[in-house]
Amino acid sequence: MEKLRIVFMGTPEFAVGILDTIIKNNYEVVGVITAVDKPAGRGQKLKYSAVKEYALEHNLKLLQPSNLKDETFLKELQNLNANLQVVVAFRMLPEVVWRMPKLGTFNLHASLLPDYRGAAPINWAIINGETKTGVTTFFIDDKIDTGAMILSKEIGIGAEENAGELHDRLMEVGSSAVVETLALIEKGNVTTTIQVDHSEIKTAYKLNRDNCKVDWNKSAVEIHNLIRGLSPYPSAWCFFKNNGEEWNVKLYEAKVILEQHHFNIGQIITTKKEIKVAVKDGYIQILSLQLPGKKKMQAHELLNGVAFSERAQAE
Repeated sequence: MEKLRIVFMGTPEFAVGILDTIIKNNYEVVGVITAVDKPAGRGQKLKYSAVKEYALEHNLKLLQPSNLKDETFLKELQNLNANLQVVVAFRMLPEVVWRMPKLGTFNLHASLLPDYRGAAPINWAIINGETKTGVTTFFIDDKIDTGAMILSKEIGIGAEENAGELHDRLMEVGSSAVVETLALIEKGNVTTTIQVDHSEIKTAYKLNRDNCKVDWNKSAVEIHNLIRGLSPYPSAWCFFKNNGEEWNVKLYEAKVILEQHHFNIGQIITTKKEIKVAVKDGYIQILSLQLPGKKKMQAHELLNGVAFSERAQAE
Protein backbone atom coordinates (compact mmCIF):
# COMPACT_ATOMS: atom_id res chain seq x y z
CA MET A 1 0.00 0.00 0.00
CA GLU A 2 1.52 3.30 -1.11
CA LYS A 3 0.90 6.50 0.83
CA LEU A 4 -0.66 9.06 -1.48
CA ARG A 5 0.89 12.49 -2.04
CA ILE A 6 -1.82 14.38 -3.92
CA VAL A 7 -1.79 17.48 -6.09
CA PHE A 8 -5.35 18.79 -6.48
CA MET A 9 -6.41 20.85 -9.51
CA GLY A 10 -9.72 22.74 -9.65
CA THR A 11 -11.34 26.16 -9.76
CA PRO A 12 -15.07 26.57 -8.90
CA GLU A 13 -17.19 25.89 -5.83
CA PHE A 14 -17.91 22.34 -7.05
CA ALA A 15 -14.20 21.52 -6.73
CA VAL A 16 -14.01 22.96 -3.19
CA GLY A 17 -16.47 20.38 -1.85
CA ILE A 18 -14.29 17.57 -3.23
CA LEU A 19 -11.02 19.07 -1.95
CA ASP A 20 -12.53 19.54 1.50
CA THR A 21 -13.60 15.88 1.61
CA ILE A 22 -10.09 14.74 0.58
CA ILE A 23 -8.56 16.79 3.42
CA LYS A 24 -11.15 15.59 5.97
CA ASN A 25 -10.36 11.99 5.05
CA ASN A 26 -6.74 12.64 6.09
CA TYR A 27 -5.15 12.37 2.68
CA GLU A 28 -2.00 14.42 2.17
CA VAL A 29 -2.48 17.26 -0.30
CA VAL A 30 1.00 18.55 -1.18
CA GLY A 31 -0.22 21.24 -3.58
CA VAL A 32 -3.25 22.92 -5.12
CA ILE A 33 -3.37 24.25 -8.69
CA THR A 34 -6.08 26.73 -9.63
CA ALA A 35 -6.89 29.45 -12.17
CA VAL A 36 -5.19 32.84 -12.14
CA ASP A 37 -7.10 35.70 -10.47
CA LYS A 38 -9.50 37.44 -12.83
CA PRO A 39 -11.02 40.94 -12.74
CA ALA A 40 -14.73 40.79 -11.89
CA GLY A 41 -17.65 43.10 -11.14
CA ARG A 42 -18.06 46.77 -11.88
CA GLY A 43 -14.84 47.74 -10.14
CA GLN A 44 -12.94 45.02 -12.04
CA LYS A 45 -11.19 44.00 -8.82
CA LEU A 46 -9.19 40.79 -9.01
CA LYS A 47 -11.32 37.87 -7.83
CA TYR A 48 -9.89 34.70 -6.33
CA SER A 49 -11.25 31.33 -7.43
CA ALA A 50 -13.26 29.39 -4.84
CA VAL A 51 -10.46 26.81 -4.69
CA LYS A 52 -7.84 29.53 -4.02
CA GLU A 53 -9.94 30.90 -1.14
CA TYR A 54 -10.08 27.40 0.38
CA ALA A 55 -6.36 26.74 -0.15
CA LEU A 56 -5.41 30.02 1.57
CA GLU A 57 -7.73 29.31 4.52
CA HIS A 58 -6.15 25.88 4.99
CA ASN A 59 -2.52 26.91 4.36
CA LEU A 60 -2.14 24.64 1.35
CA LYS A 61 0.71 25.13 -1.13
CA LEU A 62 -0.84 27.05 -4.04
CA LEU A 63 0.21 27.45 -7.69
CA GLN A 64 -1.64 29.58 -10.28
CA PRO A 65 0.00 29.05 -13.66
CA SER A 66 -1.29 30.97 -16.66
CA ASN A 67 0.55 28.52 -18.93
CA LEU A 68 0.54 24.85 -17.96
CA LYS A 69 3.59 24.19 -20.18
CA ASP A 70 5.69 26.93 -18.60
CA GLU A 71 9.09 25.53 -17.52
CA THR A 72 9.04 27.31 -14.13
CA PHE A 73 5.59 25.89 -13.32
CA LEU A 74 6.56 22.37 -14.44
CA LYS A 75 9.64 22.50 -12.20
CA GLU A 76 7.54 23.69 -9.23
CA LEU A 77 5.03 20.90 -9.90
CA GLN A 78 7.81 18.31 -10.11
CA ASN A 79 9.28 19.57 -6.82
CA LEU A 80 5.98 18.87 -5.01
CA ASN A 81 6.92 15.20 -5.48
CA ALA A 82 3.26 14.07 -5.82
CA ASN A 83 2.50 10.51 -6.85
CA LEU A 84 -1.13 11.26 -7.83
CA GLN A 85 -3.06 14.20 -9.28
CA VAL A 86 -6.80 14.74 -8.80
CA VAL A 87 -8.61 17.09 -11.21
CA VAL A 88 -12.11 18.52 -10.66
CA ALA A 89 -13.57 21.24 -12.93
CA PHE A 90 -10.22 22.64 -14.06
CA ARG A 91 -9.02 22.77 -17.67
CA MET A 92 -7.45 20.50 -20.24
CA LEU A 93 -3.98 19.38 -19.13
CA PRO A 94 -0.96 18.95 -21.41
CA GLU A 95 0.51 15.44 -21.49
CA VAL A 96 3.65 16.58 -19.68
CA VAL A 97 1.43 17.43 -16.67
CA TRP A 98 -0.97 14.46 -16.57
CA ARG A 99 1.79 11.94 -17.12
CA MET A 100 3.97 13.38 -14.34
CA PRO A 101 2.86 11.47 -11.22
CA LYS A 102 3.69 7.76 -10.89
CA LEU A 103 0.11 6.72 -10.06
CA GLY A 104 -1.45 8.87 -12.76
CA THR A 105 -3.96 11.73 -12.90
CA PHE A 106 -7.67 11.16 -12.47
CA ASN A 107 -10.61 13.46 -13.06
CA LEU A 108 -14.07 13.63 -11.48
CA HIS A 109 -16.71 14.51 -14.08
CA ALA A 110 -20.31 15.35 -13.17
CA SER A 111 -22.05 12.96 -15.57
CA LEU A 112 -22.37 9.28 -16.35
CA LEU A 113 -19.69 9.06 -19.01
CA PRO A 114 -19.47 8.75 -21.95
CA ASP A 115 -22.60 10.96 -21.99
CA TYR A 116 -22.23 14.68 -21.34
CA ARG A 117 -18.53 15.08 -21.88
CA GLY A 118 -17.68 18.77 -21.89
CA ALA A 119 -18.04 22.01 -20.01
CA ALA A 120 -21.59 22.00 -18.61
CA PRO A 121 -22.78 18.44 -17.83
CA ILE A 122 -25.06 19.37 -14.93
CA ASN A 123 -26.95 21.96 -16.97
CA TRP A 124 -27.38 19.85 -20.10
CA ALA A 125 -28.67 16.80 -18.22
CA ILE A 126 -31.60 18.92 -17.00
CA ILE A 127 -32.04 20.89 -20.25
CA ASN A 128 -32.37 17.60 -22.13
CA GLY A 129 -34.95 16.29 -19.67
CA GLU A 130 -32.86 13.46 -18.22
CA THR A 131 -34.29 11.69 -15.17
CA LYS A 132 -30.91 10.45 -13.96
CA THR A 133 -27.29 11.54 -13.98
CA GLY A 134 -24.27 10.98 -11.77
CA VAL A 135 -20.50 11.27 -11.50
CA THR A 136 -17.60 9.35 -13.02
CA THR A 137 -13.92 9.15 -12.08
CA PHE A 138 -11.50 8.35 -14.90
CA PHE A 139 -7.80 8.52 -15.72
CA ILE A 140 -7.03 11.51 -17.92
CA ASP A 141 -5.77 10.98 -21.47
CA ASP A 142 -5.07 13.35 -24.37
CA LYS A 143 -8.73 14.15 -25.16
CA ILE A 144 -11.55 15.75 -23.13
CA ASP A 145 -13.36 13.38 -20.73
CA THR A 146 -12.53 10.24 -22.74
CA GLY A 147 -10.13 8.35 -20.44
CA ALA A 148 -10.49 4.90 -18.87
CA MET A 149 -13.27 4.98 -16.23
CA ILE A 150 -12.58 3.94 -12.63
CA LEU A 151 -16.04 4.15 -11.05
CA SER A 152 -19.38 5.91 -11.42
CA LYS A 153 -22.31 6.71 -9.12
CA GLU A 154 -25.84 7.36 -10.35
CA ILE A 155 -28.55 9.62 -8.89
CA GLY A 156 -32.06 10.60 -10.02
CA ILE A 157 -33.01 14.11 -11.14
CA GLY A 158 -36.19 15.61 -9.64
CA ALA A 159 -38.89 16.84 -12.04
CA GLU A 160 -38.63 20.39 -10.61
CA GLU A 161 -34.95 20.29 -9.60
CA ASN A 162 -32.75 23.10 -10.92
CA ALA A 163 -29.06 23.11 -11.82
CA GLY A 164 -28.02 24.69 -8.52
CA GLU A 165 -29.78 22.01 -6.47
CA LEU A 166 -28.40 19.19 -8.64
CA HIS A 167 -24.90 20.75 -8.44
CA ASP A 168 -24.97 20.52 -4.63
CA ARG A 169 -26.14 16.90 -4.62
CA LEU A 170 -23.56 15.90 -7.24
CA MET A 171 -20.83 17.58 -5.18
CA GLU A 172 -21.72 15.25 -2.29
CA VAL A 173 -21.89 12.15 -4.48
CA GLY A 174 -18.69 13.25 -6.22
CA SER A 175 -16.90 13.61 -2.89
CA SER A 176 -17.64 10.01 -1.95
CA ALA A 177 -16.69 8.82 -5.46
CA VAL A 178 -13.30 10.55 -5.18
CA VAL A 179 -12.59 9.11 -1.72
CA GLU A 180 -13.51 5.62 -2.96
CA THR A 181 -11.24 6.11 -5.97
CA LEU A 182 -8.37 7.24 -3.73
CA ALA A 183 -8.80 4.11 -1.58
CA LEU A 184 -8.69 1.85 -4.67
CA ILE A 185 -5.54 3.55 -5.98
CA GLU A 186 -3.87 3.48 -2.55
CA LYS A 187 -4.47 -0.29 -2.25
CA GLY A 188 -3.55 -0.99 -5.88
CA ASN A 189 -7.04 -2.35 -6.56
CA VAL A 190 -8.06 -0.19 -9.54
CA THR A 191 -9.71 -1.83 -12.52
CA THR A 192 -10.74 0.46 -15.37
CA THR A 193 -13.37 0.35 -18.10
CA ILE A 194 -12.62 1.83 -21.51
CA GLN A 195 -15.25 4.32 -22.72
CA VAL A 196 -17.07 3.09 -25.80
CA ASP A 197 -18.05 5.78 -28.28
CA HIS A 198 -21.36 5.51 -30.12
CA SER A 199 -23.52 7.76 -32.29
CA GLU A 200 -26.05 8.47 -29.51
CA ILE A 201 -23.58 10.09 -27.08
CA LYS A 202 -24.91 13.40 -25.73
CA THR A 203 -22.57 16.37 -25.37
CA ALA A 204 -22.36 19.02 -22.63
CA TYR A 205 -21.67 22.01 -24.87
CA LYS A 206 -20.22 25.20 -23.43
CA LEU A 207 -23.05 27.53 -22.43
CA ASN A 208 -23.33 30.79 -24.36
CA ARG A 209 -25.83 33.58 -24.99
CA ASP A 210 -27.43 31.75 -27.91
CA ASN A 211 -28.07 28.39 -26.27
CA CYS A 212 -29.36 30.05 -23.09
CA LYS A 213 -32.07 32.02 -24.94
CA VAL A 214 -35.65 30.74 -24.64
CA ASP A 215 -37.27 29.62 -27.89
CA TRP A 216 -41.00 30.10 -27.21
CA ASN A 217 -41.87 27.88 -30.18
CA LYS A 218 -40.72 24.83 -28.23
CA SER A 219 -42.99 22.75 -26.00
CA ALA A 220 -43.79 23.86 -22.45
CA VAL A 221 -41.74 21.00 -20.97
CA GLU A 222 -38.68 21.80 -23.13
CA ILE A 223 -38.83 25.47 -22.11
CA HIS A 224 -39.30 24.56 -18.44
CA ASN A 225 -36.26 22.24 -18.64
CA LEU A 226 -34.15 25.03 -20.14
CA ILE A 227 -35.15 27.47 -17.38
CA ARG A 228 -34.43 25.07 -14.51
CA GLY A 229 -31.32 23.70 -16.26
CA LEU A 230 -29.81 27.20 -16.29
CA SER A 231 -30.99 28.32 -12.83
CA PRO A 232 -29.53 30.00 -10.88
CA TYR A 233 -26.56 30.45 -13.23
CA PRO A 234 -26.08 31.55 -15.97
CA SER A 235 -29.93 31.73 -16.30
CA ALA A 236 -32.23 31.42 -19.28
CA TRP A 237 -33.20 34.72 -20.88
CA CYS A 238 -35.54 36.30 -23.40
CA PHE A 239 -36.94 39.67 -24.40
CA PHE A 240 -40.18 41.05 -23.00
CA LYS A 241 -41.79 43.65 -25.30
CA ASN A 242 -44.36 45.80 -23.53
CA ASN A 243 -45.81 49.27 -24.18
CA GLY A 244 -43.08 50.16 -26.68
CA GLU A 245 -40.27 49.04 -24.37
CA GLU A 246 -38.01 46.02 -24.72
CA TRP A 247 -36.42 44.35 -21.67
CA ASN A 248 -33.78 41.68 -21.55
CA VAL A 249 -35.24 39.39 -18.86
CA LYS A 250 -33.58 36.55 -16.93
CA LEU A 251 -35.88 33.68 -15.96
CA TYR A 252 -35.13 31.62 -12.84
CA GLU A 253 -38.22 29.62 -11.96
CA ALA A 254 -41.27 28.56 -13.91
CA LYS A 255 -44.18 26.15 -13.95
CA VAL A 256 -45.71 24.17 -16.81
CA ILE A 257 -49.45 24.48 -17.51
CA LEU A 258 -50.62 22.10 -20.25
CA GLU A 259 -53.91 23.20 -21.81
CA GLN A 260 -55.39 24.39 -25.07
CA HIS A 261 -55.75 28.13 -25.67
CA HIS A 262 -56.33 30.69 -28.42
CA PHE A 263 -53.37 33.01 -27.71
CA ASN A 264 -50.44 33.62 -30.04
CA ILE A 265 -47.18 31.89 -29.13
CA GLY A 266 -45.14 34.20 -26.91
CA GLN A 267 -48.09 36.35 -25.83
CA ILE A 268 -47.78 37.47 -22.21
CA ILE A 269 -50.96 37.08 -20.13
CA THR A 270 -51.08 38.58 -16.66
CA THR A 271 -53.39 38.76 -13.66
CA LYS A 272 -52.67 40.73 -10.47
CA LYS A 273 -50.32 37.97 -9.28
CA GLU A 274 -49.41 35.80 -12.28
CA ILE A 275 -47.35 36.11 -15.45
CA LYS A 276 -47.91 33.45 -18.09
CA VAL A 277 -46.43 33.10 -21.57
CA ALA A 278 -48.45 31.24 -24.18
CA VAL A 279 -46.69 28.31 -25.88
CA LYS A 280 -47.98 25.77 -28.40
CA ASP A 281 -49.22 23.23 -25.84
CA GLY A 282 -50.14 25.48 -22.92
CA TYR A 283 -48.38 28.12 -20.85
CA ILE A 284 -45.15 28.74 -19.02
CA GLN A 285 -46.00 30.47 -15.76
CA ILE A 286 -43.04 32.66 -14.73
CA LEU A 287 -42.50 32.44 -10.96
CA SER A 288 -39.24 34.39 -10.53
CA LEU A 289 -37.31 36.64 -12.90
CA GLN A 290 -34.97 39.62 -13.15
CA LEU A 291 -35.21 42.79 -15.23
CA PRO A 292 -32.15 44.82 -16.27
CA GLY A 293 -30.73 46.82 -13.36
CA LYS A 294 -33.16 45.20 -10.90
CA LYS A 295 -32.84 42.46 -8.31
CA LYS A 296 -34.25 38.98 -8.84
CA MET A 297 -37.93 39.06 -7.83
CA GLN A 298 -41.10 37.00 -7.68
CA ALA A 299 -43.64 37.58 -10.46
CA HIS A 300 -46.18 39.18 -8.11
CA GLU A 301 -43.54 41.71 -6.96
CA LEU A 302 -42.93 42.80 -10.56
CA LEU A 303 -46.68 43.12 -11.15
CA ASN A 304 -46.95 45.53 -8.23
CA GLY A 305 -45.01 48.10 -10.24
CA VAL A 306 -45.41 47.12 -13.91
CA ALA A 307 -48.59 46.95 -16.01
CA PHE A 308 -48.50 44.66 -19.06
CA SER A 309 -50.54 45.54 -22.11
CA GLU A 310 -52.70 43.01 -23.96
CA ARG A 311 -50.10 43.08 -26.74
CA ALA A 312 -47.13 42.30 -24.47
CA GLN A 313 -44.92 39.66 -26.05
CA ALA A 314 -42.05 37.38 -25.01
CA GLU A 315 -39.46 36.82 -27.74
